[in-house]
Amino acid sequence: MGRWFAAQLTGDGKEVVISGRTEAKLLEAKRQLGVETASNVEAVKSADAVLFSVPIESFADVVREVGPHIRPGQIVVDITSIKVLPVDLMHRHIGQGTVLGGHSLFGPGARSLVNQNIILTPTSEPEAALAEKVRVYLENRGAKVSLMTPQEHDEMMTVILGLAHFIAIASADTLLSVGKLRQMAPIGGITYKVLLTLVESVISEDPELYASLQMNLPGLADMEKLFQRKARWWTDLVERKDRRQFIQRIGELRAELERNAPDFGRAYENMYRLVEWL
Repeated sequence: MGRWFAAQLTGDGKEVVISGRTEAKLLEAKRQLGVETASNVEAVKSADAVLFSVPIESFADVVREVGPHIRPGQIVVDITSIKVLPVDLMHRHIGQGTVLGGHSLFGPGARSLVNQNIILTPTSEPEAALAEKVRVYLENRGAKVSLMTPQEHDEMMTVILGLAHFIAIASADTLLSVGKLRQMAPIGGITYKVLLTLVESVISEDPELYASLQMNLPGLADMEKLFQRKARWWTDLVERKDRRQFIQRIGELRAELERNAPDFGRAYENMYRLVEWL
């Protein structure tokens, strides 16, 4: 994602300097993007704005390293996938400048910012003022920006990222345990194709990122246990062949979704559109 944003910023005519842990990757990025490279500290010293795009496990070390070199007037933004911990670390180790938590809810495969969701998590008036400027910049390029507290962000990401990834990972494990994936591919229906797309999209990405999210999102284990209890309840209905209660509960779920999900009525049509697009 750091490379992705570097490309976006250079495309906007900004001068970009990048740093990183791996010399070979830095040289490749320099060649591909036409940007300069430097050490963490040297990159920060020369910057008007700093963007942290590092693994959650490395975040504390990087902030402690560069924090003393941040000067008044600099902007510091992070885009890790959790927010309470990174924002707290920035507040503790960066005494100058203005920090802002951010999260881009898309991957480096995105072609542009158009229709991409981005969350900003200001915690003070100066951060709110910065967030407004960043919001305008991003929305002018087609992004969809939401503002919330770091706590609200992490609570929502427990479901939006944590539970969704957990379901995809468990589904991948189940499908591969059953076997016959190749045989099912040419005869799979729409629902199966959507499930397989979700499975493959998660499993094909960086496992370290998913491990970080699973281990760091607050309350995720409890959310996954709730999912397991619900799965056991539905499994029990199937084992008992309780057709009446099965149908009744789906009807109740449908009514609840109709009240709470604005696009519920278009879901079936959207699923076909998704598969046609694939």
